[in-house]
Amino acid sequence: MPYKRSEDEFVSAVMSANLLTAAAADALTDAAHRMAERRVGAILVTEGTRLTGILTERDVLRAVGSGNIEGTVGDWMTPHPDTATPSATIGEAAAMMLHGGYRHVPIVEGDHAVGIVSIRDLMQLPSETPSGV
Repeated sequence: MPYKRSEDEFVSAVMSANLLTAAAADALTDAAHRMAERRVGAILVTEGTRLTGILTERDVLRAVGSGNIEGTVGDWMTPHPDTATPSATIGEAAAMMLHGGYRHVPIVEGDHAVGIVSIRDLMQLPSETPSGV
């Protein structure tokens, strides 16, 4: 009998589908405020539902470090980020992050953003407490 992966081994089991998005023309400061309000480290840059980039806390820090926070999301975002599909395994997403040097991976179907997974999402362990305890 061939091995079949459990549904909880896929990024779809741990990704956030409650997406925080911005347009490339949005002010960088507005996007940074929205990230802080939601307490997230990345915002997906979209045109409609089509993913065009990702703006991370590191990108915001680069802007602050340059002394210029008056720009737009498009000025500082990472265009065409690496992505995964909902059927990617948690291990595949972790390997992408490890080898790519980033902490967030947009989840797409075609070129449409459907989720995002962070290194924190991948590191959450299931509860080891037996039921009824």
